[in-house]
Amino acid sequence: MKKRKIAIMGLGTVGGGAYDILTRNRDYILKTQGLDIEVKYILDRDVTPLEKRGIPVSLWCASADALAADPEVELVIETMGGVEPAKTFISKMLSAGKSVVTANKELLAKSWHELEPIAKAHGCGLYFEASCVGGVPVIRALGESFQGDKVQAIYGIINGTTNYILSKMSRDGCDYATALSDAQRLGYAEANPSSDVDGYDAAYKLSILASLAFHTCVPYGSIYREGISGVSARDIENAHELGYEIKLLAIGKRDGNNIEARVHPAFVARDHALSSVSGAFNAVYLQGDYVGNLMFYGAGAGAAPTGSAIVSDVVKALGGSPKYCDFDNNGKLDKNINLVGDFVSGYYIDISVEDKPGVLSRISTVLGENNVSIKAATQAPGDDGTANVVFLTHRAGEKSVMRSLESIGKLASVINVQSVIRVL
Repeated sequence: MKKRKIAIMGLGTVGGGAYDILTRNRDYILKTQGLDIEVKYILDRDVTPLEKRGIPVSLWCASADALAADPEVELVIETMGGVEPAKTFISKMLSAGKSVVTANKELLAKSWHELEPIAKAHGCGLYFEASCVGGVPVIRALGESFQGDKVQAIYGIINGTTNYILSKMSRDGCDYATALSDAQRLGYAEANPSSDVDGYDAAYKLSILASLAFHTCVPYGSIYREGISGVSARDIENAHELGYEIKLLAIGKRDGNNIEARVHPAFVARDHALSSVSGAFNAVYLQGDYVGNLMFYGAGAGAAPTGSAIVSDVVKALGGSPKYCDFDNNGKLDKNINLVGDFVSGYYIDISVEDKPGVLSRISTVLGENNVSIKAATQAPGDDGTANVVFLTHRAGEKSVMRSLESIGKLASVINVQSVIRVL
């Protein structure tokens, strides 16, 4: 049987995981899939990563041009991360007619529309199951399992770092800084955690997932993004008292030509399936017009889960023909699509006020004047003659709520609006 020769660009955690699966399960893949896959090259800066993993240094390749020029290599795995030089290298491989399997969500969110035409022009494929939610096969499901359904909504916990931080705050009652420090100590968060905690990573992934689910380009730059650094231990405590957990959610909805795409912390009711997703685990909750509600759950990162998704794409690419987008993936929002900015949600609002009679009534009046209806309200004494007023609203428009808060912030007895978190 002919050996199917491939290469790996970047032997970090994920690239190493893919290599391990391809080598250790080589006979199993041959037996079950009829493919004898051999890693011929590993592209990296030097041989050190290979030596550390006990991989023969004879596999090392120093030049992307040399890799692209080798006619024996049919497919290349990219696990370098970042935009450059990954984008340039992937372009070289696709231009040489080699399919590419990548886990690079940032690059896809920003340059998918540039890379796929190259693949299509040269008869090869661009595969990216591993770019979103680690080993959970949600991209394959969106592309191959919903042909008869219109996906109406996506609700995703798709960043393991933020889910770990919020889970620790919920479990231990600690503040954000303490939970972040613990996540960094355990390797869940980078020294500079901005990509995760400020919501960029989740927004990259939502751009990919929403585009596939809604069959139209949902550009990364069009997604509303808010991180978790403003979530306090008090917010977590209030959420528990009201029957909720706080999660960083990636939300996508489509109703006709109206699309919502947003990433932000949210109150999730404890009887919702997503509320129990804890630690570094991920989940994607989908609503189809006929299939109903489905949830995909599993490890969202790591060498083994992400490596498994990569190998799945390798097998798919070598065993069949490439499939391309079924929509105009030009990196722009379609002119017929209305991106909803004034979306509707419930809201949790925590306001610090002077502890005086009538304050609650004045705040309630402002909310009512802006068509924001109160579902629940509590008041607790604070320090030095202050109090904290907490509101849970019925569903209301985003602009109405923000307009209310602007007016409330100007009331004489209001010290500040401490927290605003949307409710799923």
